[in-house]
Formats: sequence, C-alpha cells, structure tokens
Amino acid sequence: MAKTWTAFTKLSDKTAAEALGEAIEEIDPEPIGVGVFEIEDGSGTWEIGGYFLGKPNEVELALLAAAFNAAPFVISEVPDQDWVDKVRRELTPVEAGRFFVYGSHDADKIPEGAEPLLIEAAMAFGTGHHGTTLGCLRALDRLANEGMVGQNVADIGCGTAVLGMAAARIWPNPVIVSDIDEVAVEVAEANVRANDLTDKVICVEAAGFGHPDLAARAPFDLVFANILKQPLIDLAPDMSAHLAPGGYAILSGILIRQADEVVEAYAAQGVELVRRDEIGEWVTLTLRKPS
Repeated sequence: MAKTWTAFTKLSDKTAAEALGEAIEEIDPEPIGVGVFEIEDGSGTWEIGGYFLGKPNEVELALLAAAFNAAPFVISEVPDQDWVDKVRRELTPVEAGRFFVYGSHDADKIPEGAEPLLIEAAMAFGTGHHGTTLGCLRALDRLANEGMVGQNVADIGCGTAVLGMAAARIWPNPVIVSDIDEVAVEVAEANVRANDLTDKVICVEAAGFGHPDLAARAPFDLVFANILKQPLIDLAPDMSAHLAPGGYAILSGILIRQADEVVEAYAAQGVELVRRDEIGEWVTLTLRKPS
C-alpha cells in the first residue's frame, strides 16, 4: 500500500493562496486532495495543503513556494493507522447537562434519565468533544432548564447534526438542520437515522438561510450556528431577519479574542447578548432578539 504524505505552506494573501492551491493540483505526482483554509486566529493567514499517495516532488513544491512568495512547504509522511479504531478508542462519552453523546461502543454507559445522542466514530467531527459543540449543548440545556420549549428550531452549519438532534430529543416539533457541504449533509442524515429521528430532523444543503425550506419555516425561536467568526459576522443580518421576536441564537466556533467583534455585529442588527460562556480558548454566545 502506498504511503500517504502531506505538504503544507502558508500565505497572507487569499487570492495568491487560492492560485497556489490550483497550481499544486498540476504537479507530478498529482495530489489526491488539496485544501486552502483561512487560519482563524485573526492574522489573515491562509494555509495551503496537499495530500499525496507517495512522496511529493520536493523540487516542484519549492519552486511553487518561491513563485507565490509562500513559506517553504513542510512535507510529512502520514503513519499507517486505522483512524476509525483510533477515534473509537479516544472518543469517550461526553455529558453536557442532560445530553449524553456517545459512540455505539459505549452504548452500555448511557446514564439513566439522560438524553442519548449516538455519533459513530467514522463521523466524529462535531461530536461534543470540541469546546464549541459542548458549549452549544450546555447552552441548550440551560435554556430548557429555564423553561424554554423550542417550537421552531434551526441549526445552520450543522455538521453531524448533533445540536439539531439534541433539540429534537427534548422538544415536540421537527427541527431543520442545514450545511453548505454536501458530505456534511449526508453525515447528518446518517446520524439522524442512527438516532431514530428521521421524523424529527429535516436535513437540507444550504449556504446560511438560503433554502426554500428554511425560508418557509422562519421565523425561528432558536437558531444554532456553530461555524467560524467571519461567517457568523456575515450571517448577522440574515440571522436577525430569521429570528422571531424573543428568539434566541446560540453561536460558537469563536475564539475568546474574537467574541467582542461577533457580539458587536449582532448588536448592530438588534440581537443582544444574553450570556457568554468559555471552554478553553473557545466562546459560546447566547443572544436574543428583543420581543
């Protein structure tokens, strides 16, 4: 079996980063995948990476780095590993208030009275182990403890759909979840089936609120958006427009130093901060549109 290799570099210009990503696709051997991502640390730095079956051509990568004024590529061999088995061993169950997020290998550990949410190891992003998802689950649990009963709930950028499924577990009406990524929607649908929630969670592919089913169900009394700082800021006007008076937004994917900027963007749209919670370096914001 061919060894897998990675090659990563960084750039501070988005256009150049995207062009470099396209250029990497043309080298020999060709990469099996290329990614261009903005590093969410406020620095404006972009990371460009390629994945290869076999060692990539170091000379070509060095020439590309020089041509695009990027840092030298860091080339690494990826060790052979059963990643699903590794995730299964390392992902222990997570408790967030009444919610218990677990893999099928831990089905015997569900506490009595808990609301179980099954996320398989092969679909492990957004399981509740990350501070952002955990923070959102705790915020949901707190609102429910305060007496809220969500009648119309949406999860924008749903990933595994764990947040939408959590709301569907405790409240009577169907929840709509969306993601811009087709694969994420397929993963969400698989998790919904695994949790016997096909009649309670509707999965759609959409950027933000841009889907007819979301428009038809608005306004919402609760919207989750666990994404990243800039997409959250860009979403603020639409969030305000799609929230019912008195409706809540639970936002995460935000580093502590980014929180004030997000709060200001939503305040400018009339959506006010209710509570701010920190887990490690991450913040979860609970906001409300005035009645």
